[in-house]
Amino acid sequence: MYKVLIIDDEEPLREAIRILGDWEGLEVDEVLEATDGKSGLAMLERHKPDLVMVDMKMPELNGVEFLKIVEHDYPELLTIVISGYNDFEFTRQAIHSKVLDYLLKPINRHDLNQALRKGIDLLNAKRQLQTESITRNIAFNMSLPKLKEKIYLSVIERSFKQHSNRAFLPLIGADDPLNRFGALVLRIMNMEAVRDSRFNSDTELLYFAVANVVSDVAGGDMLCFSFANPKQEREIIAVYTAGGGYPEEVAFRAEKMMRKIINTLSELFGVQSAGGIGPSSQNIMELADSYEAAVASILAIDLLKLKGMAVIGDKGKTAAKDIYSFTSRMPLLRGALEAGNLHHAKSVMGDFAKKIKAADAFSIGAADRTLREIVVLLSDMASGLGVPGDALPRSGDERALRALGLRTDFAGFDEYEEVLLRLTEYYHEQIRRSLAANRPFQVDDIKEYIDNHYFEDIKISMFTEKYFLSREYLMKLFKQQYGYGIHEYVQKVRMDKAKELLDDPSLKIQEISEMLGYKDKNYFSKAFRNYYGLSPSEYRSKEEEGVKK
Repeated sequence: MYKVLIIDDEEPLREAIRILGDWEGLEVDEVLEATDGKSGLAMLERHKPDLVMVDMKMPELNGVEFLKIVEHDYPELLTIVISGYNDFEFTRQAIHSKVLDYLLKPINRHDLNQALRKGIDLLNAKRQLQTESITRNIAFNMSLPKLKEKIYLSVIERSFKQHSNRAFLPLIGADDPLNRFGALVLRIMNMEAVRDSRFNSDTELLYFAVANVVSDVAGGDMLCFSFANPKQEREIIAVYTAGGGYPEEVAFRAEKMMRKIINTLSELFGVQSAGGIGPSSQNIMELADSYEAAVASILAIDLLKLKGMAVIGDKGKTAAKDIYSFTSRMPLLRGALEAGNLHHAKSVMGDFAKKIKAADAFSIGAADRTLREIVVLLSDMASGLGVPGDALPRSGDERALRALGLRTDFAGFDEYEEVLLRLTEYYHEQIRRSLAANRPFQVDDIKEYIDNHYFEDIKISMFTEKYFLSREYLMKLFKQQYGYGIHEYVQKVRMDKAKELLDDPSLKIQEISEMLGYKDKNYFSKAFRNYYGLSPSEYRSKEEEGVKK
């Protein structure tokens, strides 16, 4: 749609043009008016019309003066001249200014729309040419980076055939023997948090912003082309190209550039990143070695020492194969999850995290491997308990976990522990649903659980969540079956067990208290007195006297 500006000091003429113009058919959606050349120039600046109709004889600034200004300041603007005088001076200026048409008053419908149609057709043609040109430029500018990305990835993956693809080498500067190439690798540790808070949950937009920062920081004789690794979540690869220089000098400049990149990302977007710097080489085919060295230095960073800050891994350092196997804890975790006891399950996972935290070091690489192992073990277990495959990650990588809505950000060990606990909660929910769907509810299940887990912190909510039944309904069923409320039955089992343990003189009352799940000896004694009418010590003394008699 287009804008047309009418400049004439006679209101009847402006009104006539408004009435006679076939604006809808001409694709004109806005018709503006000005009463003289001076106000017309102001509207021209403010509204940017596509076509102007101007009267040649006006106060303040006439048509001749107006056209001279337009010719200088708006050479591409289309103009139609209107005049009531067959004056040669007006005609000469109109010809000089290359006006589109010249209309004489009084204006008739046919001439007006014919002149306007000429202008609109010309505007359409220009717009089409511009669109085609822009499309070609966009296609080229978009395809060139994608082509460079494909070339770099094939080099990094060691699949690039140099002899058969020699024609592509100039695109990445690999035809210049003085150039040195190396890899910088960025791992965005808090990607999900930054993406959701700063980039409207758009991962591609986040990657685009990071690429812009890398491009802005690089410059001079140290160029840098960056892209997101399509096979590795939260990883940005930046290939740097140095125009000559000694390896030590290039390494110094690469490190300086990396520090500026991670600091800028932190300041602008709150990105917490881990960076790795690979060595440079004049041989583009050694870029794969540089990339692997950069990744290795990131994986060797000690997660226990990270405090949510950007960090660069030590050059040449690789992660030790320090995997902390979770296999031995799986029976405990399975028992807790199968029983629907989320608290106990999280306690098992929390104890595992404490063991790692007490270690001398725990690298990012070890954290990745351990997380993958735990996911595989949990998925195998959940599958065996009837959880459908579409509710389980296909593998232990981040993309599979995020597809199920599981957040995997960790920029320090505390956040890593939170990831493990979220995993536990997720699998607990899936197993609970599966068991509830596949196994009919029996009130005996609750009694059996209490009989075997009386020493735990048993809450009715454990059973309501596991069996999808209301609290009131469960309590009613249990009391009808056994004559006790659920809490009353827990207390009965504990007190019966307390008597049994008190009969063993080798056990201290504090030990018995802990064995029954009481953290405080005094609380146990009070509970025992309320139930039996005498304290544990009094009960033990009474039993000993009975034995003597």
